[in-house]
Amino acid sequence: MGLFTSSIARKVTMSLSGLFLVIFLAQHLVINSASVFSPETFNSWSHFMGTNGLVQFVMQPILIIGVLLHFIMGFILESQNRKARPIKYGVFKGNNNSSWVSRNMILSGIVILVFLAVHMYDFFFPEIAYKYVSMGPEDPTRYYAETVGKFADPIRTFGYVLAFVLLGMHLWHGFSSAFQSIGFNNKYSRALQGFTKFYAVVVPLGFIFIALYHFLNQ
Repeated sequence: MGLFTSSIARKVTMSLSGLFLVIFLAQHLVINSASVFSPETFNSWSHFMGTNGLVQFVMQPILIIGVLLHFIMGFILESQNRKARPIKYGVFKGNNNSSWVSRNMILSGIVILVFLAVHMYDFFFPEIAYKYVSMGPEDPTRYYAETVGKFADPIRTFGYVLAFVLLGMHLWHGFSSAFQSIGFNNKYSRALQGFTKFYAVVVPLGFIFIALYHFLNQ
């Protein structure tokens, strides 16, 4: 299969799946932000996302596939790069050779993947169990209290903040690189790079703010 034998195909697949996840991340931030400004709106949006058939049975599987594709391609490409350069830099000069972020994309990726697994365990699986195992009654007002309650735990909140710090670092290098990998190189490239850096800072900070806000307002 070309996807697994062609380096270009792997890079394009990782880039496109990464861009898809970036869009999802922004949408997720908008919904989560409502928990700070309007609990009623947060409940309404969460209830829609949790009961809409298109979201549940089409978008969620696509999202899971996108996550798996992105990380699988990342691990394969990292392994390929290590094999292609078996000897380390003759003289390591830190950021003169490459930035710490770019050298440790696989590390930040692993931490983010672990966070996603924990996040699924914390939020997604209990929701599935509530609706399809215990057959809990439909309650469009329960989402805010359940979400805020999660952030009462300082360990969970600290882990959440740490994960989004690393996500910001991952995005700092990966978001702009994604466009380079798919051949986007024109007069708008400089402006686009500025936007990707802005996104890599503002979006993770938004999630961190939400977590700390709920933790401090218990």
